[in-house]
Amino acid sequence: MPDLLLELFSEEIPARMQRKAAEDLKSLVTNALVEAGLPYEGAKAFSTPRRLALHVAGVPVGSKATREERKGPRVGAPEKALEGFLRGAGLSSIDQASIHNDPKKGDFYVAVIEKPGRTALDIIGEFMPGLLRNFPWPKSMRWGTRSTRWVRPLHSIVATFGPETEEPDVVRFEFDGIRSGQTTRGHRFLADKPFDVRRFDDYATGLDKHKVVLEADRRKEIILNDAKDRALALGLDLVEDPGLLEEVAGLVEWPVVLTGSFDDAFLEIPDECIQLTIKVNQKCFVMKDPGTGRLANQFVLVSNIVAEDGGKLIVAGNEKVIRARLSDARFFWETDLKSKLSDNLPKLGEVKFHEKLGSVGDRVNRLMILSSQLAPIVGADDAKARRGAELAKADLVSQMVFEFPELQGLMGRYYAEAQGEDASVAAAIEEHYKPQGPSDTVPTDPVAIAVALAEKLDLLAGFWAIDEKPTGSKDPYALRRAALGVIRIVLENGIRVRLGEAILSAAGLNSVPISDPDGMTEDLLAFLGDRLKVHLKDEGARHDLIDAVFALEGRDDLLMVVKRVDALGKFISSDDGTNLLAGYKRAVNILRAEEKKDGTPVTGKPHADHLQEQAEIDLAAAIDTARADAAKAVAHEDFEGAMEALSRLRAPVDRFFEDILVNAEDQVLRTNRLQLLAEIRDATHVVADFSKVAG
Repeated sequence: MPDLLLELFSEEIPARMQRKAAEDLKSLVTNALVEAGLPYEGAKAFSTPRRLALHVAGVPVGSKATREERKGPRVGAPEKALEGFLRGAGLSSIDQASIHNDPKKGDFYVAVIEKPGRTALDIIGEFMPGLLRNFPWPKSMRWGTRSTRWVRPLHSIVATFGPETEEPDVVRFEFDGIRSGQTTRGHRFLADKPFDVRRFDDYATGLDKHKVVLEADRRKEIILNDAKDRALALGLDLVEDPGLLEEVAGLVEWPVVLTGSFDDAFLEIPDECIQLTIKVNQKCFVMKDPGTGRLANQFVLVSNIVAEDGGKLIVAGNEKVIRARLSDARFFWETDLKSKLSDNLPKLGEVKFHEKLGSVGDRVNRLMILSSQLAPIVGADDAKARRGAELAKADLVSQMVFEFPELQGLMGRYYAEAQGEDASVAAAIEEHYKPQGPSDTVPTDPVAIAVALAEKLDLLAGFWAIDEKPTGSKDPYALRRAALGVIRIVLENGIRVRLGEAILSAAGLNSVPISDPDGMTEDLLAFLGDRLKVHLKDEGARHDLIDAVFALEGRDDLLMVVKRVDALGKFISSDDGTNLLAGYKRAVNILRAEEKKDGTPVTGKPHADHLQEQAEIDLAAAIDTARADAAKAVAHEDFEGAMEALSRLRAPVDRFFEDILVNAEDQVLRTNRLQLLAEIRDATHVVADFSKVAG
C-alpha cells in the first residue's frame, strides 16, 4: 500500500516546541485520514530545529464509495426539525428524501446519502491547507506580506504519496503561496543544498548524507554517548541532565560534542550555582570528579557544525562567556555572604505573597508559630524549629536567588551553614519546600519536618480561607502538591498528628475572617482524603477501603487511617472477611428495605427475653463480645486485633441467616430481630464503615 511523506521546512523552531509539534502533526493528519475513510497501518513523526516530518505507512489509494440511509423526523414534524434533518443529510429540499412507513410510529422521512470514492491524493491535498492554517503552535508569527502564521518563516513543503514499487506522486496543495513539492534542504552550514526525495527511506538517507540527523532520540543518544566518552577520557563523570539533553538535541541537526574548561578558582562557588549558570547561559553540561563528588572545572558543549579547526574557536567562545557568567555568580555569592540571612528579614515585609494573605514577612511569622506548635508533635527542638521557619524565606531576597529562583532554599542552607547556624536549622531552610514532586525525597530531620509541614499547612489553610481552591485541571498555587507533601511527610516519617487541629490553628493565624472554620476544616480534610486515595492507589490500596475508614471519626490522623486500611484490606481478602461482608450487606439490605417501608430507622437494643432461637441467642452474645473486643483493640490501635475480633462474628451471622426468619409474623419478634441486624451493622462500624466496601 502507498506511503505518505510530509515535511514542513522552516527557520529554526524553538527546541521546547519541537517534539509536541511533531506529535500534533501526526495526530492531525492521521485523524483527517481516518475521517476521510483512509485507515492507515502506522505513522511516525520527526522533528529537527528546521523541520517537522511525518511518515504514514499503508494508506489506501482512495476512499470507498459509501451509501447511508439516515432516518429523519416523522411526516408533518415541525419546520425546525425538518431544517435540521435536511442540513445534516446535505439535502436542499425535503422532496429529495423518501417516505417510509412504520406500522407503529407512522410515516417518517429517510435520506439516502451516497458518497463516491475519492483518490487519497485529492483528499490529502484538500485537507492539508486548513490543517496547516490552524496548526496549534503555542506562539506563531507572520512574516513579509503573508497573511497566515507559522512558528517561524516557512520555506518549503514536501508531500509525496505512492507505493514502494512505483514513482510516488506529489500531493498538490498550496499554503499561503508555498506550493508542495518533493525538494528539501540539508544542514544550514554543512550541506545547505536542495535535493529531491521520493519516499521516506531515501528522505531519511538523503538527510543523513546532507548532515541532518532526523530522529530527535538518535541525536540525544549521540550527544549523551559522546559526552560520556569525553568525560571518561578526562577521568571525570558526566553530570547527566535529561531536560538539558532534550533541549540541546532540539538545537542541533548534526551534533558535535566538544569540551572546555574554566578557572578552578570558580569552584569556590557552590556546585549547583556553577551548574545552573553554565546550563542556563550556554546550554552546556558539567562534569564531576568521581573521587570527591564535586564539580570539575570542565564542561561539555554541543556544536551544530564540524569546524575546520577541530572546534577550538567554538570552545574558546563558550569559555569566554562562561567565565563572564561565573564571575557574576561569584559576585552574587560573595555579596550575599557579606550580610547575615537575618538581615534580609525586614525586606520580606516588602514582598507580597498574596493580596489577601499579606506579605512573605507575614507568612514567615505564621510559619514560626506553626512550626513551634508542631515541634513537640514531631520531636523537634522548639527553638530550632522557630529559627528554621524564621530564616526559611530569607534567601528569596538574596542576589543569587534573584538571578536563579530555582536555587531558593538551597542557597539559604549554604548561607546558613557559612554563617554558623545549627545544622538542623540549615537543613530546614533547604528542605521545607520538599517534597516538590512524587520522585522527590521528604525531610527526615525533625526540625525540617516541622517547618515543611508548617509551610504546606499554612499554604492550604490560607488559600482555603480565601476560597482559592483547585478547580478541574487548574491549580495555580500547587495546592494538590502541598497536600500530597503533607501526606508523604506524615506517612514516611510515621508521624502522629491531628491534621484537623493543625488546620484550624493555621487558619486562625491568617488575618482573613472565616465564617465557618469547622466547615472549612472538613472540606480541606476531604481534599486531603482525595489526595490520600491517589497516593495509596499508586501503592495498590483499594479506594473503597479508604472510603470505609475515612467515614469514621479520627480520619485526620493519616498514619492511623493507613494502618486501618492495611488491616481492613487483609481482613476483606480472607474467607472470614469475605463472608462477614456478605452477611453485613444482607443485614443492611433488609434494614434498608424495612426502614424505607416504615419511614423510621431501626433503633434500640434487642431485648434478651425476645430471643427465642439458639441462633439468635448465640449471635447476640457474639456481637456483644466482638464489639467490646474490637473497641478495646481499636483503643490500643491494634487494628489487626480488631479485625480478628470481628472475624468471630462470621459463624454466628451465617447460622442466623440459615436458621432465622427475620420478618416473622409476630411484630415484637420481628422488631427484635431487626434490632439484632442493626447490632451487626453497628458492631462493624467500630472498625470501618462496611457499607463503603465494594463486594
